[in-house]
Amino acid sequence: MMILFTVLTFIIYRLAKLVYSKFAVAVFHPLLLAPILLILLIKGVNVSANQYLDATKWLTHLLGPATVAFAVPIYKHLPTIKKYIGTIMISVTTGTLVAIFSTFALSKMIHLKSDFLTSILPRSITTPIAIEVSKEIGGLPTLTTVFVIITGVMGGVMGPSVIKWLSIKTPIAKGLALGMAAHGAGTNKAMEYGEQEATFSSLAMIFAAWITLLWGVLLIPALIHMKPLF
Repeated sequence: MMILFTVLTFIIYRLAKLVYSKFAVAVFHPLLLAPILLILLIKGVNVSANQYLDATKWLTHLLGPATVAFAVPIYKHLPTIKKYIGTIMISVTTGTLVAIFSTFALSKMIHLKSDFLTSILPRSITTPIAIEVSKEIGGLPTLTTVFVIITGVMGGVMGPSVIKWLSIKTPIAKGLALGMAAHGAGTNKAMEYGEQEATFSSLAMIFAAWITLLWGVLLIPALIHMKPLF
């Protein structure tokens, strides 16, 4: 069963990527389409979610080496990173604040329930860290995962159009924008631009996660418990 579901998962992911490359429509993004096809598959063959997860758990274990592999291009571009480290930190810190405050403001405008609010606030960082922040502030990790995926997909799909519209030319700016706005999905998109864009996208994703962990302790609880101004 382990080999069968691993192979099927790989085939479905490649199929989803093929469909997205043909049509380039948001609803066909691999991060959305592949899970839907997998749910239909395990429902169709009457296999529980736990059985599927157990059969494919070694794929999950590959996330660790894949994450560590981000260090390779970062090391290659270390001189450039050192040169622009101040700009990078200011850009990413500003990005995390904009993400949190804009999400908070929009959630309040539409009167989102408190458990939804605490679950959506860490939506702009990579899933493992977003889950930890969500737990820290009283959110629902499963719901947070959904918001993180939606953010990544939307950022990955809309990012290139925004970059083109704003006439962003430099690889550093493109990478930082994609990594900050759409974490892993944005970095995946940045790889299509080039190695330097992917490097700075990875860097933005990592720094955004660290900084948001800090905001999860210092800023977000204060926002949640803030009394309405009007």
